[in-house]
Amino acid sequence: MQMPRPLHALPKAHLHLHFTGSMRHSTLIELARDQGLHLPDALEQDWPPKLRATDERGWFRFQRLYDIARSVLTRPEHVYRLLREAAEDEVAAGSRWLEIQVDPSGYAQRFGGLTATLELMLDAVRQAATHAGIGIAVIVAANRTRHPLDANTLARLAVQYTDKGVVGFGLSNDERRSQARDFERAFRIAKRGGLLAMPHGGELMGPRSVAQCVDDLGADRVGHGVRAAEDDWLMQRLADRQICCEICPTSNVGLGVVERAADVPLRRLFDAGVPIALGSDDPLLFGTRLLRQYELARDVYGFSDAEVAELARQSVRSSTAPETVRKELLKGVDDWLTSSPE
Repeated sequence: MQMPRPLHALPKAHLHLHFTGSMRHSTLIELARDQGLHLPDALEQDWPPKLRATDERGWFRFQRLYDIARSVLTRPEHVYRLLREAAEDEVAAGSRWLEIQVDPSGYAQRFGGLTATLELMLDAVRQAATHAGIGIAVIVAANRTRHPLDANTLARLAVQYTDKGVVGFGLSNDERRSQARDFERAFRIAKRGGLLAMPHGGELMGPRSVAQCVDDLGADRVGHGVRAAEDDWLMQRLADRQICCEICPTSNVGLGVVERAADVPLRRLFDAGVPIALGSDDPLLFGTRLLRQYELARDVYGFSDAEVAELARQSVRSSTAPETVRKELLKGVDDWLTSSPE
């Protein structure tokens, strides 16, 4: 029987990874100990935490753990370390292009304000990319539980760095807490300034949330979007317009969007022609990185090597990577598919 091709050798792009959530668990433990910070059991011996965000209490717990993780990053060298290690982990998974989401607001107080924080992160991104040999771009993401005026401020800031490493504008956190249209102005500012629109939607809420991201915010990609599979007409729209859904299977299970990995409708979306980019979302809280998502495609959703290669191609095509990088990665995918399984 033929051995399957090694998935870590498949060139791919990673388009759904959050800055804080990309931290290695071992780094979280080490930084907390160094600073005498106490971590809850869920982030130490009971890691990865058992989460379920489909009710308000569950989402609050998820956010509380996230805030605790954020609290260990107190010095610029911690930011440099996090991004260097994230880049190394990406390369180990076969990722050759990464788009990482950051909300500078969460760190602005400790790093000298919004602008100084974003500049610190962009410098750390440049150094990490050079160190690991991977392309990295930044998506500035607003928090949909905060006032839309805050999002406008972030959009204006992001636009100032359009040619300096920022490629997109996002919207994250609990989609049940606000309407997409509340943030329409922020996304108009971002798109007018040359950034792509990459809001989260269709995770804790159904297909209407995805449609609102497309209609109200002009989404070029949708973070998650997995619930689009519940609406045939919406899937057709996404396929026709080639709007990519950044599907994060392990995250969907971790937050209770589905009961088990097999329930993620990856196959349904793929067969409908919706472009897909697999993502790991927050490895620090869900316990797995990008490679595991590709393993699930093969082992749980029954994707052949040719179909897994097409997933990798879709991630590259849906990325903001320069044309030369895209061509190189797509050729790498073809070479992987024509190589002999080891």
